[in-house]
Amino acid sequence: MVGIGGAGMSGIARILLDRGVTVSGSDMKESRVVLALRAAGADVAVGHRAENVTSSAPDGGLPDAVVTSFAAIPQDNPELVAARGAGIPLLRRSDVLALLMADSRAVLMAGTHGKTSTTSMGVVALQHAGMDPSFAIGGQLNRAGTNAHHGTGDVFVAEADESDGSFLSYSPEVAVVTNIEPDHLDYFGSEEAYREVFEQFAGRVTAGGALVVCLDDEGSAGLAESVVAGDVPVADGVRVLGYGTTAAAAAHPTVPVGAEIVSTSTLADGGTDADVRLADGTTVQVRVRTPGRHMLLNGVASLLAGVLVGASAEGMAAGVASFDGVRRRFEYHGSVGGVEVYDDYAHHPTEVRAVVTAAREKVRAGDTAGGRVVAVFQPHLYSRTLAFAGEFAEALSLADVAVVLDIFGAREEPVEGVDSRVITDRVDRSTTEVHYEPRFADVPARVADLARDGDLVLTVGAGTVTMLADEILRALETTAADEA
Repeated sequence: MVGIGGAGMSGIARILLDRGVTVSGSDMKESRVVLALRAAGADVAVGHRAENVTSSAPDGGLPDAVVTSFAAIPQDNPELVAARGAGIPLLRRSDVLALLMADSRAVLMAGTHGKTSTTSMGVVALQHAGMDPSFAIGGQLNRAGTNAHHGTGDVFVAEADESDGSFLSYSPEVAVVTNIEPDHLDYFGSEEAYREVFEQFAGRVTAGGALVVCLDDEGSAGLAESVVAGDVPVADGVRVLGYGTTAAAAAHPTVPVGAEIVSTSTLADGGTDADVRLADGTTVQVRVRTPGRHMLLNGVASLLAGVLVGASAEGMAAGVASFDGVRRRFEYHGSVGGVEVYDDYAHHPTEVRAVVTAAREKVRAGDTAGGRVVAVFQPHLYSRTLAFAGEFAEALSLADVAVVLDIFGAREEPVEGVDSRVITDRVDRSTTEVHYEPRFADVPARVADLARDGDLVLTVGAGTVTMLADEILRALETTAADEA
């Protein structure tokens, strides 16, 4: 497994190991994930070398297959080159996950945003409702400390990644689409092509299954309307069920409603209580502890999906209420001098807007008057930054203070003359104090200098920015000590 320490790849490795498969792999660096996989029985090398493939089997022979992510691993990777030279089959990560789910009732969570949170909520709620599903998630559950599990039940819950179209390998019994908004245009080339892949995904739902869509999102609601109208072909007997607010349900009358949010109230910690009416007319109370309207919608989606595979609505609701989060999704890191620090994976403008809004709601619900939201944002990919620079600026303008790092290129080469000032130059300075900080090492001290009692600091992005949350806490401790 090339890149075995990655969020998706490591989950598949865990399940393969649980099923008695001999697993080897490589990653660029040591990590807690790599150490855990070794402890579970995997042979993991650090660094990518041809010999990792040609001598990885216990008997010194060749592996039966080499698994990779075609989007993340370049084709000239020495291990892929060695596999092709030795005639070893190359499998995509999604192909292996599809094989693992082959004999299960697959529940797949798809969408531009919210996949990991919705999948995680669904897993925790199903477990709380008395089921033991297998699962593969793109993040680690806070409570379980893992991202995958080989369960004893017949349900398999997984996150379905659309970024390279690989989710078309799956055949779900229940498919949830949280939202559809243009992204990954470096791969798809156009918004139309990106939306079409979700139509193809709807066609993968098995006969008699269910397509569950969020009616509060125009993209996913439009998909549902097209399926209902017969414009998007699906298998025989596939039901379409919407979830969302009463207003959204009224705006899309052709889509049958499976779960309708009829009332909400905000909790003292920024979470939400909601009364949700199901298709059979019963009403259950759903409590979501993580702040944000988007998290409530994710919770309702997971509840409906669980009910469709046989869990009780009350058990699912209690499970959603017990959900205490997933790593890097509004994850609390600590507090120093009245300043709270959180970290989030948001890397699309809509995600940044949602998490900054959630942070503002949490500050507003707190006891400290005058608290501010300090967003520390690292743009991800040059292509995404250029495509959505204006939208990122609008989202960051919802914060009181924005500290913007340089672009994390990931798999892309730098674009000459392009840096994060394409965003900061557009931030509304009448609402937001904005700082461009290109030196990564200087960010913690800069944030500690800016933050004050009652503030919520939020590190945001899909790259190395996650390393800064704890560094900011240490910088805040130093500042507090100096002041004392």
